[in-house]
Amino acid sequence: MKEFDERGLPGCFVVTTEFYQGAVTQMAALGYEAAIIWAPHPIQNKTPEELDQIADSLMDQIIAAICTQAKSE
Repeated sequence: MKEFDERGLPGCFVVTTEFYQGAVTQMAALGYEAAIIWAPHPIQNKTPEELDQIADSLMDQIIAAICTQAKSE
């Protein structure tokens, strides 16, 4: 994601809340703050319909993150 951002290609990560500390630690180590959308955890035991609902619930945040980055460059 860092390389994409450096090339002017906005994006974001979608990460489950279980990996919050790992994501924060990794960003600090890289000196990079990514746009992250937090999904509920766990997701591996969800039905396709439940996954669709989760994705639908996050879509506005994802679009906002990408559009905000694109406008600020």
